[in-house]
Amino acid sequence: MKKLIGVLLIVFVTMLTGCNKEPAPQDRFAAYIKLWNEQKFDQMYDYLSSSAKKSISKKEFTSRYEKIYQDLQITGLKVNFKKPKKDKKADGGKTSYSFNAKMNSVAGPISFSYKANLKEEEKDNKKNWYIDWNTGFIFPKMEKGDKIGLSTISPERGEIVDRNGNGLAVNGDVLEVGVVPGKMGDKKAQVVGQLAKLLDIPTKQIEQELGASWVKPGLFVPLRKIPLDDRKLVNQLMSIQSVTTKDVPARIYPYKEAAAQLVGYVGSITADDLKKLESKGYTAQDLVGKRGLEQVFDEQLKGQTGVKITIKKKDGSEDVLAEKPVENGKTVKLTIDAELQASLYDEMKGDAGSSAAMNPMTGETLALVSSPSFDPNQASLGFSASEWKALQDNKKMPLTTRFKQTYAPGSVMKPITASIALENKAITPGQSIAINGLKWQKSKSWGGYYVTRVHEASPVNLEKAFIYSDNIYFAQAALKIGRTTFIDGLKKFGFEKEWDYAFPLEKPTIGSLGSEISLADSGYGQGQIQMNIVNLMAAYTPLVNSGNMIKPILLASDKKSQVLQEKVMTPDAAATIGPMLRKVVTDPGGTARAANIPGYPLAGKTGTAEIKQKQGELGTQNGWFIAYNPQKPNLMIAMMVENVEKSGGSKVPVEKVTKVFKMWK
Repeated sequence: MKKLIGVLLIVFVTMLTGCNKEPAPQDRFAAYIKLWNEQKFDQMYDYLSSSAKKSISKKEFTSRYEKIYQDLQITGLKVNFKKPKKDKKADGGKTSYSFNAKMNSVAGPISFSYKANLKEEEKDNKKNWYIDWNTGFIFPKMEKGDKIGLSTISPERGEIVDRNGNGLAVNGDVLEVGVVPGKMGDKKAQVVGQLAKLLDIPTKQIEQELGASWVKPGLFVPLRKIPLDDRKLVNQLMSIQSVTTKDVPARIYPYKEAAAQLVGYVGSITADDLKKLESKGYTAQDLVGKRGLEQVFDEQLKGQTGVKITIKKKDGSEDVLAEKPVENGKTVKLTIDAELQASLYDEMKGDAGSSAAMNPMTGETLALVSSPSFDPNQASLGFSASEWKALQDNKKMPLTTRFKQTYAPGSVMKPITASIALENKAITPGQSIAINGLKWQKSKSWGGYYVTRVHEASPVNLEKAFIYSDNIYFAQAALKIGRTTFIDGLKKFGFEKEWDYAFPLEKPTIGSLGSEISLADSGYGQGQIQMNIVNLMAAYTPLVNSGNMIKPILLASDKKSQVLQEKVMTPDAAATIGPMLRKVVTDPGGTARAANIPGYPLAGKTGTAEIKQKQGELGTQNGWFIAYNPQKPNLMIAMMVENVEKSGGSKVPVEKVTKVFKMWK
């Protein structure tokens, strides 16, 4: 029994001794490091020595770390302390340990080594080890009274240029218009009224700007930015007492409305933009692409902001902590010919529609036009409320990018149908079929629905069907092909696929083709068939490339003459259809006879797509025309003009496209 009691006593004393064992300094410092890595700054403060706490309060300690880490965008913090295997407590209750810190910042990586001094102190009748903290723990060269400096250098935005180096989006200057309040004298109301009218700004807004807390009589108060070339407005403004202007940097769009939908414009970053882009280095001061290629290639054009983090010393000197050099944005060079782009836009004369040009041998997009349009210079500087309302209320929808949208192609679809039919032997070129009258239906099961045509002819072969654009012939061809084979053939042309193209396009679609009527209508480009103008041009490239469809490209750096789909037409089909499209232009009865240019042989196809809810009612019509020179196939032009039902149908785009060919042949 005595022996058992002795053993228990030894165990109890051992446990008591263990409970009273003083904390090891290395364990205390390791715990502090752990909290630091977790950025639990308020808990870190509890580890500070009494003398350290006298130099900084808990609130100041916590907020200082939090602000510095937030402002410098500190991530990936990793503080390392290698604990010694044995405690080597220094005499006099003092010891020290070295540690390493690494982190990423907005200006790049920061790393340092530092020595921490610990001292043993008694608090609440208990001894423990505490860190003798100082500002060197934040950054070693930082001393009491020093401040952290964060400076940025904005990159120069990359320009967007055409194939010849002509600027489509460039860096330049605009005029910032404002007033010096002290120079208005007793004519303030008169000046404000004149400025409100000329700058299209509400009077109340100008008064608010003039009433801002920072405004002083001799200071320039900016009101609006205007283009340098608006000389009439500049002269009117400069005649007003107290008005002054100054040149400020801005994005300039030399081709204005002609390329607005393609190039887009830049504007101030919004709070929503910043949420999405902050992780990519964007700041509240940045401009961002708002639409078009300015938006698509924004990160490439923007470049990288230069950032420098410094410790600002009390004597005015600086120590650099981290620095990321500025990287200017990269130039984006397009395959576009800006002058051809302008010619096509001008020829559309404000009609609603789209136009495009391509080199069908290389796939280079030479023009992408949407009409009507808007001035991207004014968009970038900021539309006034009345200017924005006028754009929104315009029935022709100038803010719509039509060349990216899909539409029913009408009869420009017929060469696609013909190639599928020829490949699957649903038709033969020389075979004539009897078609009587201007309307036709397969059977009485179609009820009151008929396929109609404009020109009466019988019998009709493939060549005549192209010349007269015979809907009935191609409707019958689609039915002979059959739904499944027709869909498979269309998919070879890129239908129902997302296209790898620098400007995001709506994909061409087929629709359900759930009935004989929808299949027949799709054969001549109605039904639910939808294409955009880039798809259409690509679909015609096999005619000059032995049946291979060439990939359309927009960037000058893209490889030229890429085959998007081999033998999308058989070589025989391409060789058959091409000369027939030439006849569409040369034959006296051809629907594109107005495009016959002496000495410059064009081949092409017209189309009129009807937009209506049901047969028998009057709807709107979109007129199409696509043409190229088969002897020198380096330029293909396509155009779609909306609402041509009262102005000549497809004759409208035929005449416009022909004028452009005459200028560029």
